[in-house]
Amino acid sequence: MNFNLGNKQIESNNLKVIQDQLNYECMMNKKFRQYADYCTDPSLKSLCNEAADVHKRNFNSLKSYLDSHQ
Repeated sequence: MNFNLGNKQIESNNLKVIQDQLNYECMMNKKFRQYADYCTDPSLKSLCNEAADVHKRNFNSLKSYLDSHQ
């Protein structure tokens, strides 16, 4: 099955992979933010926040890709 999104298509199996990855990136962003809250060492806190930022950027990139296919 294909999802017809304008002139662009995403096959259902590819859409499922993207949705799974979006969920993963969202979860990892939340976890690293939570870890940062637990950290008392400033360098560890910073590292966790940087990791959270990476996952947020990944999420936003995937979301932009999906939005471009609507």
